[in-house]
Amino acid sequence: MKSNIPLLVTALATIMIATTILTQATYAKITEVITDERCENPAGNEAPRQQDNCQGEAQEEIVETENQNPAGHAPPGQNDDE
Repeated sequence: MKSNIPLLVTALATIMIATTILTQATYAKITEVITDERCENPAGNEAPRQQDNCQGEAQEEIVETENQNPAGHAPPGQNDDE
């Protein structure tokens, strides 16, 4: 009678490797996160008491973003200013 232990070990190793490979994709996901949202006038000053949307003809909405991984950190070279 042959033992099924080698088959069981192979199956468990395959499951562990597959699980590791599939979960690595979620850890490496880089997303764009808004770090600052504001309204500025033509002089570059922030408008006082502005709400979520910029009102008025001369208002410009400024949205700054940063690439981050799920831990909230930016990988090296992701956010270099050009």
